[in-house]
Amino acid sequence: MSRSLDLPALDKVDTLAQELALLQDKGQRRIAILGSRHVPVVAIHLIELIARSLAQEGHSLVTSGAQGVNAAVIRGVLAVDASKLTVLLPQSLSRQGPEIQDQLEQVLHLIEKPEHDDLPLPMASSLCNQDIISRCDQLICLAFHDSETLLASCRNAEDMGKVVSLLYFD
Repeated sequence: MSRSLDLPALDKVDTLAQELALLQDKGQRRIAILGSRHVPVVAIHLIELIARSLAQEGHSLVTSGAQGVNAAVIRGVLAVDASKLTVLLPQSLSRQGPEIQDQLEQVLHLIEKPEHDDLPLPMASSLCNQDIISRCDQLICLAFHDSETLLASCRNAEDMGKVVSLLYFD
């Protein structure tokens, strides 16, 4: 009796091989971490721990400047080594919420986009995420299933050949 063996699609094999190679690679990477503004409190501490651990291992982290996931990444990396953090804002610093401005002023590598101040925030955020992804080797994204901008950013990163780890809160 013969059996057929269902092999995974070649693009999935390539992705798996790429992810395994990154896990074994002891070199320093540039890792982008993006995520939702609305995050369960328990997850905030986990995100800070992940960011702190990655920075302690010598990796550089790139994120944006919103509350939630991005703010947790910023706190985690600043606790270890501020030089390992780059923050790209979708608009000017003055357009960011007052609750995060104090934290952003501690960031050594802060990139503002005042030319996007007239754009709606979702559009400016999408452009910002594209810029962040172009600067990284790997993307870690924490989102909800209806986080359209973040999910589109993940698809964009995959299209660019980046290793993407997408984790859902819901």
